[in-house]
Amino acid sequence: MCIFCTLLPSEPQFTYNRDVDIHAKQKVILHMDGDAFFVAVEVAKNPKLKGLPVVTGEERGIVSALSYEAKALGIIRGMPIFKLKKEFPQVIIMPGDYASYAHYSEMMFNIVRRYADDVEEYSIDECFADLTGLDRPLKMSYVEIAQRIQKEITDELGLSISVGVAPTKVLAKVASKWKKPNGFTVIDVSEKNAKKFLSETPIGKIWGIGPQTTIFLKKKGINTAQDFASKSREWINDNLSKPHEAIWLELNGVSVMPIDPNPKTSYDSVQKTRSFHPASNDPVFLFSQLSKHIEDACAKIRHFDLVAKQVSIFLKTKNFEYITHRFNLDTPTNAPEIVTDLAQKHFHKIFRKQVLYRTTGVTLAGLVSKESVTIQGDLFGGGLKTETTKKGEKYEIIHKQIDMLEEKFGKHVVYLASTHAARVRDRDEVKGTDANEPDRNLLFL
Repeated sequence: MCIFCTLLPSEPQFTYNRDVDIHAKQKVILHMDGDAFFVAVEVAKNPKLKGLPVVTGEERGIVSALSYEAKALGIIRGMPIFKLKKEFPQVIIMPGDYASYAHYSEMMFNIVRRYADDVEEYSIDECFADLTGLDRPLKMSYVEIAQRIQKEITDELGLSISVGVAPTKVLAKVASKWKKPNGFTVIDVSEKNAKKFLSETPIGKIWGIGPQTTIFLKKKGINTAQDFASKSREWINDNLSKPHEAIWLELNGVSVMPIDPNPKTSYDSVQKTRSFHPASNDPVFLFSQLSKHIEDACAKIRHFDLVAKQVSIFLKTKNFEYITHRFNLDTPTNAPEIVTDLAQKHFHKIFRKQVLYRTTGVTLAGLVSKESVTIQGDLFGGGLKTETTKKGEKYEIIHKQIDMLEEKFGKHVVYLASTHAARVRDRDEVKGTDANEPDRNLLFL
């Protein structure tokens, strides 16, 4: 990931009902997944690009998204643009247009909502929809409803999507990934039908099964989704955590993960990161990039009235090795000045001379509501305020004014001096495409 807020942690923390009635009527869940979404939007905007090898990421210096034609040439995500130009001169290279991606995402989800009220936007190009009971009022079968959604998105927006229909969210996600692009797959209630898909799906490809759990399960002889689903509920509870019980139930056709139609308003953590080219070992430049991420991450959590208790800063080398350092905050805050000052003091713990770096990033974790911290401080603080608390209150007043200015005049009209070098470089690279335009669907934690 690059300038986006990324999904954390890698294994989703599912909310589910452990007391669900396993004999209840099965649901019908649709999962829709965009095919090469960023590039697909570029093609929709300019149909002359259809059928050509196209990549986006010019503004970052690495390939961030690619068409299926580019993929067929052997191009991979993360490939440096300079290498791409040298080895594949026929490829069309474009900067990312993030405002358009967000706009097309919204239009795509609105088409789904023509048919279903309960729609959960999972990422910028993915959503779940509960179709249960809609066959009668819409006078169509569930398959016909899903096919209509797919067709209208393609006809009206010029986008290719893959669709999966199944009794649960996890199975629907298996189905949508089964055939791409423009796939349409149904996993029905038939035991034989489900086993066919699960027996051919590697365990590591199941939504919610992360790398470490995959390694553990393979050591236990569990290599496919069917191996996992065939285990007893007692075995799952004895060997794995609660979220994996939800995955097990869903793979067995029991819907326990509800569709959440509400926009996300709270997060466990926020990460901001960006790769750049060429790689650099200039500490001033690297810290300016890091400072920018801190400022943007703090703005994000400030929008939701959250404060952070913990900060992780990291650099990624040219050889894709991560160097990370984590530190706690004495007083939870969303003020970038406080976080940046501490990050500068810890920067030497992740920076090494003579090493080339290609990415900087920050994660703000332990997020809690600002109100809860204020109340706790009033109840137990005894009227005494630390120096950090006083600074935080001062910066809170300042940032209220800055946020009002940005609401009126646009983002980053006022920013920290330590981020200046990074923001000037961004403006020079992006060439008119604002990478900081609406990204409401790019953060789901």
